[in-house]
Amino acid sequence: MTESVRILVIDDDETIRKTLSMNLADAGYVADTAEDGKEAIEKSEVNFYNLALIDIRLPDMEGTELLTRLKETTPKMVKIMLTGYPSLQNAVKAVNKGADAYLIKPVETGELLRVIKEHLDKQKQEKEYGQERFVQFVETRLRELNMENAKGAK
Repeated sequence: MTESVRILVIDDDETIRKTLSMNLADAGYVADTAEDGKEAIEKSEVNFYNLALIDIRLPDMEGTELLTRLKETTPKMVKIMLTGYPSLQNAVKAVNKGADAYLIKPVETGELLRVIKEHLDKQKQEKEYGQERFVQFVETRLRELNMENAKGAK
């Protein structure tokens, strides 16, 4: 499943960006990085990402504001907040703005990969369920049309 999964790492700390993207690549993900909210938005407008890791404090905007902006460009993208400044207020705000998870830095690699996998599995199931529902709708509608045509032909 990891071969085509694209993850955007958004953090103003170059060391964190490099470390996270190396760990993600080692786990088989395609990792891209952005150092601020503006770059993240620009990249999300031209590239598809399954998931974003977002630092809560960015130089040009709050991570929670970026959550809202990314929801506009890629609504189904999983968004995981990372913070070195944990607070209940930040966690509640992040969840209310649409964060799928909230992790505290420094995050242990195994824990991060577990949370990523859990959310990507959920995303995949939702996509498959949506596709199944669409197929069922089309099949039902075709049967209805066929019945209507058969009645009209009589």
